Amino acid sequence: MKNIRIAVRACLFGIMLACVLSVTGCTLLSEEKIKLRDLEFTVLGEEKIPQQLKTIIEEKKKEPFQITYTDNANLYICIGYGEQETGGYSIAVNELYLTDTNICVSTSLLGPEASEKSNKISSYPYIVIKTEFLEQTVTFE
Repeated sequence: MKNIRIAVRACLFGIMLACVLSVTGCTLLSEEKIKLRDLEFTVLGEEKIPQQLKTIIEEKKKEPFQITYTDNANLYICIGYGEQETGGYSIAVNELYLTDTNICVSTSLLGPEASEKSNKISSYPYIVIKTEFLEQTVTFE
């Protein structure tokens, strides 16, 4: 009888230990994004976008897209919001920063002014962000 109690206690202890380790293990394995530094960037106008990148954007602009492009000197981060019913949209860069594993970028589509909503010509808002060339993967937030 005493051996059964010891076995049950050992089993319960093992189950509790497994539960504790699984909970803390998940916490330890979760990847926290720790910002190392903000990245300097320039938002490019149409005339400054490399021709090859312009061609890619033209092919993709009707649907939302997120692409990167490099010329081995600079990194270009491109975000498009697809077809919109009117013109007058703009895009804000909320964040662009470096972590130990990623480049994180966040943008927002800003709606047109009330006066511009009467313009019923479709538009394809996108932004091209130029920054330093880095090897890290870009994460779009």
